[in-house]
Formats: sequence, C-alpha cells, structure tokens
Amino acid sequence: MAAGALAVGKCGAYGQAFDFPAQEAALAAAKKQCKGDCTTVTMNRACAAFAVDMKNPCGAHGYAVTPRISSSLNAATKKCYDFGGKECVIRAWACDAKG
Repeated sequence: MAAGALAVGKCGAYGQAFDFPAQEAALAAAKKQCKGDCTTVTMNRACAAFAVDMKNPCGAHGYAVTPRISSSLNAATKKCYDFGGKECVIRAWACDAKG
C-alpha cells in the first residue's frame, strides 16, 4: 500500500489520505475531507505539505510534494511566501509509505 493524496482548498481547507491500495481511493478520500472546491495532488512514496498565511488564511497558500518531508515543508512554505503570504505556516502534511 503506497498511494496517497493531498487535497487543498480555499481558506485553509484540506484533506489528506495515505497508504491506500490504489491512487483513485486515496484521491477520493482526500477530496471528501476537504471542504469546498479543492485541488488534489498525488503522492506515491513521497511527502506532501500545505502551508497557509495565518494573517489571511483565505489568501496566499502553497503546497508541495517531494521525496522527503523536510523538502516538502520548506517548498510549501516558500510557495506561500512567493504568492504574497506574510506569516506562512504548515497547515497539514503527510508522508506515504517510504516518503
């Protein structure tokens, strides 16, 4: 079992799923947890992170999927700042199988 997904939406909404037997099931589970219109990204033996601007949770955000958790956390935070965030923090993260 090594299929995972992260769903991200507006105003800090998110959903996550990891260690599912199939990618489709992981995508469906992550999207079901996320409120509103959400974008899903897959992770297969990787880590995903989602960062939001705590000054304005409905504003800037960023997400990333990389092979290691440390690089996912850094990349998601950097993207949040790149999109105009002022106080970006990690809202959610997950690693799937060997990520």
